Amino acid sequence: MEGVVRDEEADRAFFRERNILVTGATGLLGSWLSERLVSLGANVVGLVRDFVPTSRLFVKGAKGTTIAEGMTLVSGDIRDRELLERVMGEHEIDSVFHLAAQTIVGIANANPVSTFESNIAGAWNVFEAARRSPKVRRVLLASSDKAYGSHDTLPYTESMALRGEHPYDVSKSCADLIARTYWVTYRLPITITRCANLYGGGDLNWNRIVPGVIRDILAGRRPVIRSDGTLIRDYLYVEDAVDAYLDLARAMEDPAIHGEAFNISAGNQLTVLEMTRAILERMGSSLEPDVRGQATHEIAHQYLDAEKARRVLGIRPRYGLVAGLDRTTAWYRDFFAREGRRAAG
Repeated sequence: MEGVVRDEEADRAFFRERNILVTGATGLLGSWLSERLVSLGANVVGLVRDFVPTSRLFVKGAKGTTIAEGMTLVSGDIRDRELLERVMGEHEIDSVFHLAAQTIVGIANANPVSTFESNIAGAWNVFEAARRSPKVRRVLLASSDKAYGSHDTLPYTESMALRGEHPYDVSKSCADLIARTYWVTYRLPITITRCANLYGGGDLNWNRIVPGVIRDILAGRRPVIRSDGTLIRDYLYVEDAVDAYLDLARAMEDPAIHGEAFNISAGNQLTVLEMTRAILERMGSSLEPDVRGQATHEIAHQYLDAEKARRVLGIRPRYGLVAGLDRTTAWYRDFFAREGRRAAG
């Protein structure tokens, strides 16, 4: 894992001047992927529904510029198929990274219809627009480990049934299956990623373990755990996820992998309490977690088998948990220090 060297020149040769659409560009993965693609010389079009001024996309970096300044931004919603067709046609889009989704389990439980509209209807609108756009050569869908639902046998492999039961899980199962039908029925060149829980700098959804625990520690208060702390999750650092997406996009030059799904994971199985204590240790904090046991409709244990991605795509994460957490906590320290932001939240 740590010590893996990436061939940046091969990335640059492939993505330079390629026209790419990224949906969900203001999100955690979307902002990091957009930044990398811009740095490689791609012509990146970002679809943005809500303007989030604190998103990494709009925050000035070390060079005094923003990621957004290197992109074309389109204001719109993935449920608007006419807009999607216009964007793909007018910008002669070659590659679509469909990352936009409502990603918070608690919000999905409270607002299932809006989650279904974004995650299911949004997906078929993107696929249909791509099908009707002759220059599109690849579509990558961000599905999730949640698409598998709950299985007695672990780890999850790509051959397992998709059987989500709760609103968020069902939305990911459905989008995943719809992607498959667009390949089987229409031969839309599409692949599916099922990533472990992503973490990294730039995530502003504070009710997640990362970054919620980091904000609590910086504010000097006990980090809150909504569950009982025993839920086991598989964690993946966001820059490793970006590497995987780039590898998959390049590999899609071979039609043999079209229609395929790939689990993306670093193989980190941790309980929520273990992840919280790992963050506390990396940040040098002696605070004790506040375990509230309030979470409902959560899968007890999720863990991905990423052997297929290693074998077929050669994916090897560059960052271990320690390096990933150190990079993440450093980002949030800087985020809250910048312009006197408070972590009180």
